[in-house]
Amino acid sequence: MLESVGSLAGSPWIYPAVAASVLLDVFLPLLPSGVLVITAATAAAASSAVARVPDVFWLMVCAAAASVLGDLVAYRLAWRGGPRLDRAIARSRRLSSAQKRLGAALSHGGGALVILARFAPAGRSVVSLGAGAARRRAREFLPWSALAGIVWAAYSVALGYFGGQWLGANWLATGVSVMALFAAGAAATCLMRRPAARE
Repeated sequence: MLESVGSLAGSPWIYPAVAASVLLDVFLPLLPSGVLVITAATAAAASSAVARVPDVFWLMVCAAAASVLGDLVAYRLAWRGGPRLDRAIARSRRLSSAQKRLGAALSHGGGALVILARFAPAGRSVVSLGAGAARRRAREFLPWSALAGIVWAAYSVALGYFGGQWLGANWLATGVSVMALFAAGAAATCLMRRPAARE
């Protein structure tokens, strides 16, 4: 399996693979889109200047664009979800609490929650679906979603690329970079839970 991921990371097919993975992980948060982005960026650290596939700039653009598009699709689907989705959210204490906190954050112009959620496991899904289900205006949510996608993509690509530069373009560099991404996710989760603990 590692060999097939490595060969994919060195081919032009890595761009659509990254885009599809990042786009779909808003609906299937278990998809390892961050791992794929980091693996591709580590491969970019090893590629020659002549045949640079993948290119870190285009890798970042692909990941950021797919992140924003996935958020937008989830937001619009939740917006149109109707009473059934509203009842499902109301039954979940976690989702309804997240929806209230998100609404309060967006209405006060603070979208840091959207950015933090992009790093937290399944946080992106909760925020995108919550914003749509709460009928938040697109101009309140989408600029923060775009910023979150850019920050996440830049961080993930930088982890893989510089990890590959410093540790060599191997599975150790990928593993260390993935652990740094998971650490950022754990920190984001703790920061997101702190306001809830004060309420």
